[in-house]
Amino acid sequence: MDNVIKMAPSRLILFVLCMAACTAMLTLNASAQTGAWLTHSHDEQHTALSTVQSQPLDTIHWHVPVDLHPPDGEIFIHYGSPLVTQANTVVVPVKTGANSFRVEGINGATGARLWTQSTGWQAPGASFIPALGPTISGNQLFVPDIAGRVLVRQNPDQAKGTVTRLYFYGVKNYRKDPAVYAQNVQIDTPLTTDANGNLYFGFLVLGSTPLNLQSGLARIAPDGTGTWVSAAAVSGDPAISQVAISCAPALSPDGSLLYVAVDNDSYGYLLALNSTTLALVNRVRLTDPSSKLDAWLYDGSSATPTVGPDGDVYFGVLENPFPNHNDRGWLLHFNSDLSKTKTPGSFGWDDTASIVPAALVPSYRGKSKYLLMTKYNNYAGIGTGDGHNRIAILDPNATEKDPVISTTRVMKEVITILGVTPDPEFPEFPGAVREWCINTAAVDPFTKSILANSEDGKLYRWDLTSNSFTEVITLSTGVGEAYTPTVIGGDGTAYAINDAILDAVGH
Repeated sequence: MDNVIKMAPSRLILFVLCMAACTAMLTLNASAQTGAWLTHSHDEQHTALSTVQSQPLDTIHWHVPVDLHPPDGEIFIHYGSPLVTQANTVVVPVKTGANSFRVEGINGATGARLWTQSTGWQAPGASFIPALGPTISGNQLFVPDIAGRVLVRQNPDQAKGTVTRLYFYGVKNYRKDPAVYAQNVQIDTPLTTDANGNLYFGFLVLGSTPLNLQSGLARIAPDGTGTWVSAAAVSGDPAISQVAISCAPALSPDGSLLYVAVDNDSYGYLLALNSTTLALVNRVRLTDPSSKLDAWLYDGSSATPTVGPDGDVYFGVLENPFPNHNDRGWLLHFNSDLSKTKTPGSFGWDDTASIVPAALVPSYRGKSKYLLMTKYNNYAGIGTGDGHNRIAILDPNATEKDPVISTTRVMKEVITILGVTPDPEFPEFPGAVREWCINTAAVDPFTKSILANSEDGKLYRWDLTSNSFTEVITLSTGVGEAYTPTVIGGDGTAYAINDAILDAVGH
């Protein structure tokens, strides 16, 4: 905690207040406490809550491509989240070809490339190309690879690092028939590690293997011991075919429960599993809160579960029938063991909600200890959508009428803010603005702000005290694109992907 002791008194007080609001949940590991961003949405609860103050959005210090051959026009590709080590090495997933990838280590201070790590991983087939999702635990970088294996790179802050390989089904089995496993086993989610270094991910099986592997969920312990369960068996439903594509597993605050979604072409479940044994604790069938029909787990979504300070679980789905909710989907909400369905949020289809300690919103007068930040687009021309695309802070424990379907109760809007840039594609919709292109937005508790990326090509600081955009920086001329993450590094640098470029932004 040396970095806290050296803070100015005012910042130290704000830090204590903000962290107190989160203490019930955020059992952050030692690396996270020093400002590292170790996995998708920051941590294994996917809170996106930074532990350091972001720098002002004044200057682009450096930038690197995350796609060496980006498409012309709209970009229907989910680029992987950058990660930041405790020593300020930025780990960047890079798409190198039509379906080929590598990972780069970048000096966060200078933008100089330290190393390049190749991988044989290929994205599973989906409407939007899914992201390569590495993770960091201790002094090791874990990267998805071909054949359902995981590359482990030691010392990611150094130019050279020993690389080993992990196989959840056993290295001896792989060596007996490597071509079969390479062809038929494929990791289909970002990787997640818990505080003890256990590794979790979903995988697809595309053909027969000697072990009769079936698509499901894998766990690899720190000693390399692997276990797995099929999605069908663990859900108790033989019609279930896979762990939902791009659904990074999440963990309860105490690490005892693991959350992941499983589905087929028609419906799906959210599962709570014992994180050690992968045994089912409970399941809930995912339904549209308005129609009560099965919700749609769209394979182009990158939504992952978010776990709140009280253990509540949030997960985004698409509506059914579509587009009755203007293609907004729903942010479904459950208690920690999934035995109780709670009030949903009014947007969720491709968003991982961020945790906002209630103290960060001075205008808030409710009773909740924490709030949620979500995208809140209302797409022009879809259903009754008017193109008034917003981002929102929601109260998970208070309700109001849904703004689209008034007969449904949803989480109460605490504050929302409309996008800035008019959308010329929709002149018939007065007030239509460019979409927010985020799938997880970074929360800065020190400045009481959110860092959010827009399809207008700009990165914004949304000040939660004034409910205004107090800073903005232009990253590109703007492009329609799949949703991207924002990240805050250990030195306060902000990282955002726009038009297939990762920009490092600060003062």
